[in-house]
Amino acid sequence: MRIRPIVLATATVAALATAGGMAVAAPGTPAPAPAVHAESAAAPAAAAPAAPVPAPSAAIDTATTPIDAGTTARILASCLGAEASKYHPVIAVRTPVASADTDGVVVAVDSAHRYVQCETKGRTGTSASVPATFINDRLWSPGHLVEFFDSFGAPAGPGRYLTLGAGHYTSDVAKVTVSYGDDPTQYPTVMAGGAYVWTAALPAAHDERSGPPAPYVHAYDAHGKEIYNQKTQPLVKGAVR
Repeated sequence: MRIRPIVLATATVAALATAGGMAVAAPGTPAPAPAVHAESAAAPAAAAPAAPVPAPSAAIDTATTPIDAGTTARILASCLGAEASKYHPVIAVRTPVASADTDGVVVAVDSAHRYVQCETKGRTGTSASVPATFINDRLWSPGHLVEFFDSFGAPAGPGRYLTLGAGHYTSDVAKVTVSYGDDPTQYPTVMAGGAYVWTAALPAAHDERSGPPAPYVHAYDAHGKEIYNQKTQPLVKGAVR
């Protein structure tokens, strides 16, 4: 079963791999910092207090793997039918963990700069939007810097939960990251062709009523200044095409 919320999403040091203009993989999960323990004082003086142990990261796996060109073409054909030939894939990746219905995503764009997003299962692609171009100009950040396409979450085996989303960014944006819940850690997104994709395998919530941590998108300009924070700035509706 999928749960499709409307999306509420400094990065690890790893390069984004690209091939032929299409992004194919995102960096992995940052390694947790080791706990630091103070040593007991040898003198009668009181022992120094132990340093606080960092909270564990919310995202347990953010690594993606590429989908080859031939499989990507089949995914778009099954997702878009006769319209597939009009679209050029810019991002095609497998998710860190698979749910019953989803193991990856392909984002493609046509000559009019209209995007489509197809979730994958094997070599089959499906779009949550009808028509698939419905994702364009639907939800934007204030100032129309970052656009939001479809996003969803679903159980992905014992103790794990798949979260996935995509969107578009303008030329004012140099970097898009995502954080989860109250964890301040920000993870890189896959970025190419004006589109971005975020995905992670998260710990399943112990309380089913609360659900997994929500994703929050952050955008930065070329100088490294954060120009959008979804956690503190609301989304605005665009003109639906």
